[in-house]
Amino acid sequence: MVSWRPSSVALLVVALGFALLHHSSAQNSPANYLRPHNAARAAVGVEPLTWDPTLQEYAQNYAEERAGDCDLVHSQGPYGENIFWGWGKVYNAKDAVQSWVNEEQYYDYDSNSCQEGKVCGHYTQVVWRNTERVGCGRVRCDSGAYFIVCSYDPRGNWEGEWPYRFSS
Repeated sequence: MVSWRPSSVALLVVALGFALLHHSSAQNSPANYLRPHNAARAAVGVEPLTWDPTLQEYAQNYAEERAGDCDLVHSQGPYGENIFWGWGKVYNAKDAVQSWVNEEQYYDYDSNSCQEGKVCGHYTQVVWRNTERVGCGRVRCDSGAYFIVCSYDPRGNWEGEWPYRFSS
C-alpha cells in the first residue's frame, strides 16, 4: 500500500502544474504562431513573416489589458492587428490563426472584397504582402475565455489595395 504524505501530495501538485504550464506554453510559442501564418502566406506566394519581440510585447500587453472583459475591441495602436476570443476549451496559437485563415473562403480575389455579410479582413492581414513581422500574445480572461492578439508590422488592409498579387 502506498502511503501519501502531505509533502508528497504537494510535490505532485506542483509537478502537474509545471507540466500543464509547459504544455500550454509549448502550444503558444512563436513557432506555433508563425507556422500557420507562413503556410497561408506561402499558398499565395507571399514571403514568410518573422517573429518580432517588440510586437510580441505590444500584443501581450494589450491582451493583458483585455483580461478583465475579454472584449473583442482593437487596440487602435500603430500596428495591424487580429484578435481572437474563445471559450469552452483551452484555445491556443493554432486555433486563433486557423480561425483567421479560414476566412479565406469568404475572400474574393477578383473583386478584392469579402462575400456579403462575411468577414475576411483577418485573413487578408495574415497574407498581406508588405507585412514582414508579427508578434502575438495570449491571456485567459477572468471569465475563463481566452483572448489572443497578433500585431503586424507594417500593417495591412489598406483600402483599395490587394493583399497579394497573383501573376497573370
